Amino acid sequence: MPARHDGGALRGGAPRAVWCTGEYDPRSVSARSVAADLVKDDRPAHLVWHPGTGEIVQLLPITRAAGLLGDRVGREGRVCAQIMVIGQSRTPFTGSLLTGLDAIVQWLDAWGVARRWPAGPPLPSPQSYHALRSRKEWARGGHYGASQVPTLGRPDPGGIDVRRITGPDTPLAPIPKPRAPSAPGAARVLPPRPRTPDTVRSQNDPASPAQLRPAPEPVPVGQSAMSN
Repeated sequence: MPARHDGGALRGGAPRAVWCTGEYDPRSVSARSVAADLVKDDRPAHLVWHPGTGEIVQLLPITRAAGLLGDRVGREGRVCAQIMVIGQSRTPFTGSLLTGLDAIVQWLDAWGVARRWPAGPPLPSPQSYHALRSRKEWARGGHYGASQVPTLGRPDPGGIDVRRITGPDTPLAPIPKPRAPSAPGAARVLPPRPRTPDTVRSQNDPASPAQLRPAPEPVPVGQSAMSN
């Protein structure tokens, strides 16, 4: 099911994959129906996957940007695979069957996506709304949840078990702590500046002062119809 439009050319950088969920009930929707909705909304993923049935629908070649992450960040990387999983962030999809997962991960391997999670395991929802979304960790490449992508404010895919995706030998960074949310317009409280002999003034002194090249094209693996 090819999409009519893609997100444009990729800009280079470390290969990565981003796992998303769109708050779809896997008991009532298919990968094909979700793929059709994404095409209609002009925000296609590379793959739409139903982990319960193993149904995989490819909408775009991995050599072009997809539309789930926005125009800018979705074009970063030699590849930036955007995978829509039929599931919900409050019920992590790794707690259920993962039919067809091996074919997807092997496809990503062939395109140089390292089996690591530089930002650590994604936070559970709703804490994931306040994930750090570090540019430094994003630049390393590998696997990420949508809640770990810079500039996004999404909570998905929730607190998934990353080792069920990339294997039991996946190195685990510590689970990141969420940012402390602040009220809109609230003033930041800064720590007091240390006072040194050069800066100490009398309280009565009026002068006191009040920031690779792309991997070879793989052959589709297993039962999936993935190309490019």
